Amino acid sequence: MNGLHATGSPYAPHTNENLESMLEAVGVETVEELFDIPEEVQYDGEFEINARTERETRQLVRSILQRNDDLTELLGRGHYGYYIPSAVDHLADRSEFLTSYTQYQPEVSQGFLQALFEYQSLLVELTGLGIANCSMYDAATALGEAATLAERVRDSSGHRVLVPDILRDGRRSTLENYVAGTDLTVDLYATDDGNVDLEALERAVDEETVMIYAENPTVRGTIEERLEEIGAVANAADALFVLGTDPIALSLLQKPADIGADVVIGDASVLGLPTSYGMGLGLFATRESYLRQVPGRLVGVSEDATDRRAFTLTLQTREQHIRRERATSNICTNQAWVALRTAMHAAELGPDGMVTLAKRGVTRAESLAEDVDALVGVKAPVHNRRHFREFVAHVDQPAQPIAADLEKHGFAVHVVGEHEIQICVAGVPDAKLDAFLEALEEVLR
Repeated sequence: MNGLHATGSPYAPHTNENLESMLEAVGVETVEELFDIPEEVQYDGEFEINARTERETRQLVRSILQRNDDLTELLGRGHYGYYIPSAVDHLADRSEFLTSYTQYQPEVSQGFLQALFEYQSLLVELTGLGIANCSMYDAATALGEAATLAERVRDSSGHRVLVPDILRDGRRSTLENYVAGTDLTVDLYATDDGNVDLEALERAVDEETVMIYAENPTVRGTIEERLEEIGAVANAADALFVLGTDPIALSLLQKPADIGADVVIGDASVLGLPTSYGMGLGLFATRESYLRQVPGRLVGVSEDATDRRAFTLTLQTREQHIRRERATSNICTNQAWVALRTAMHAAELGPDGMVTLAKRGVTRAESLAEDVDALVGVKAPVHNRRHFREFVAHVDQPAQPIAADLEKHGFAVHVVGEHEIQICVAGVPDAKLDAFLEALEEVLR
């Protein structure tokens, strides 16, 4: 480091002579000429932020946050909030976890690496697949990575990725962004009554199909009833069968490996994080035969020089560590702290606790649907199927005004059709569900 250069940065190791040589090489006189920043938004040296004491700053932030609506959220559709044991916060907030980045130095990261290994082991046990990692941003990026993996491992030159027509917009948009630089295309297949229309799927599949994606539970809360048959369709077409789900659902529903799934994706942060509508943890598990094609990082077990069990990052097939043309992915993330919280929450619950939590997701959703159906002006659930955590209800009046009136009563629901609202029970106390029924009955009058 040779001190400050002309831009005043103490971190860039360039002398004034270095800077002048680079500017001359690109044909400009100043660094500012390299950027087209409108004058009205250029930094003028003042932030115009008044200095405040700690107490004043806390009061200001509190007053801003108090402007938020205090709503009971019955939203769901991929975002679920469960009670998080206090032990998770207390343990995960220890400095050795909060200040850690990627565990490149295993000799000083054994505790963290072991926790990540346990997280991977949890996903392996739940999915029945041999490989799981902890480096996906969220379910949407995991789905995109599954599509590019399918293109790499399938023998033919096919290019079609089939997804259900009820796939939520955010996941589909991310998937399309992922495949934009490849030969892959994203096509929809039909669903019927909240589940896969198997006959429509069979008609949609051809020799160009490289991947078939389905979800269990679906975005509308239904439990998919024909997973083995969907897997058989994928297998007959030599396409990868990718299943979307989450750890809580996996503790109760069919094990993906048993119904022919090649890859399992989803959001694992249903454990360990509150509802965040953005921050997540992508679940990604697959068969051992695809080990060298897995994106992100894997934590493995080895032995040190004294034959003691040791944990280390064993596979990092992303571009920063190998030649770009050989990389399986350019995903660059460290979701380790979120994975740590997920592992802690799962360990706190234990196998029986996870099953109990999942069963409550079924019984509470179906019980609330019965109570909603008993009200005048609404039918629930719309789909004649078993449900998990959430369900869609048909309202005789337009759905948007119903949702707006419910918001005035302190409850938030999704509008998913002109006369359809979606209701989720995950993380909502029973007393709040009773109050919601009262509010819904009132706004339906």
